[in-house]
Amino acid sequence: MVKFDLAHTEVRGFDALTKAPSHWDVLRIATLFRESQEMGQDGLPVLSVSINWGISDRELNDDDRHRIVNQIDDKNSYKRVRPGDLVYNMMRAWQGALGVAKLDGLVSPAYVVARPTRKLHAPYFEYLLRTPIWIEDLRRASKGIADFRQRLYWEHFRQVLVLLPPLSEQMSIADFLGRETARINRLIEKKRLFGMSVACRIEALVDQAISDANVPRIRFEHLTQRVSRPVTLSEHDELVRLGLYNRGRGIFKKPAADEEGMGDSEFFFVESGDLILSGQFAWEGAAALATAEEEGCVVSHRYPVYRGKSGVNTSYLLGLLRSSYGDFLLNEASRGSAGRNRPLNVRRLGKEKIPVPGSELQKAVEQAVDFERRLKRKTEQSIARLEEFRTALITAVVTGQIDVTTWGKQGQTDRRLERIEEAMRA
Repeated sequence: MVKFDLAHTEVRGFDALTKAPSHWDVLRIATLFRESQEMGQDGLPVLSVSINWGISDRELNDDDRHRIVNQIDDKNSYKRVRPGDLVYNMMRAWQGALGVAKLDGLVSPAYVVARPTRKLHAPYFEYLLRTPIWIEDLRRASKGIADFRQRLYWEHFRQVLVLLPPLSEQMSIADFLGRETARINRLIEKKRLFGMSVACRIEALVDQAISDANVPRIRFEHLTQRVSRPVTLSEHDELVRLGLYNRGRGIFKKPAADEEGMGDSEFFFVESGDLILSGQFAWEGAAALATAEEEGCVVSHRYPVYRGKSGVNTSYLLGLLRSSYGDFLLNEASRGSAGRNRPLNVRRLGKEKIPVPGSELQKAVEQAVDFERRLKRKTEQSIARLEEFRTALITAVVTGQIDVTTWGKQGQTDRRLERIEEAMRA
């Protein structure tokens, strides 16, 4: 068995095949699976394959079915899948959209169904093929002139090399990873839920102002100043543009671009403390407060920028707009003709009256918003380390660098991983 340090070792491509245990086989997928063209029938659930979670174990609802797969009235046009079948989305396999079916069902004709030709434990291969090593192999095997046109056809998928441990080890590996990744996932979820509790604290503080009849209501346009710091593109080699996530998830940076790559939009500089709204998706909670990290970046004219006037804390304005009441105001000020086309009407927003509490409550909201921002950064870093650890653990196990058949017997591997996990929880 090769000695493996999970904290410092990377297993890549050909090394994964050559450093595997000597009693493991290296085979092409074609020797283990065949493409199944079995057609479906009415009465079976329609399933989907997710990049993050593999194949679903429940039927798509009507909304998801319309969004993810082409609706076909005759379900006989769908492909039949059976438990143990390996299924992948031909257009997104290179992103990890593959999984093993857990029940009888139907999948879109755009999916490929690979059915085992010998006795094997398919969940092992789901773990294997979703590792970065094999995702890269699937990307290379996909054909297309651009990422969004990539297609992984069966004739190329069948040529991919995989590791084949003995059946008993395949089952041990899948069972082990099922337990260990579930523990990591629970820890990640706890961290996310803790972050959400701070958002509830902000909402509760804002509710105090909303529910107090003695708090004055003043129009948004009288409380804020619309900020405009025009950018002359020809004076800058490159600029970093900002975008906003929806549901109050904050700001993201786009790749730096020169004047030619900036397009035809007008751009404006952002400073720390600016309140930025998305002109297209404010109704989905796309609002955020710029920090020192965004200082000097730019937004297009589609992102109105505000600052609170004297006596009005800009962080309080953000907290209010992220509350249920603020969500109502942004939706009222966002009107459109159809679907998601609901641009923000800044004039309508300006006419909305909002509660303006005293400085003490505004300061409490500001502190909660600042704490949430700092907590979010730390939580994201911690979650990223846990996800990195999870990926490294899966890769190490499915390539035989950690022998799970001795797990719990000697105790050394268990203590080693626990120490690493403790470091990543920090």
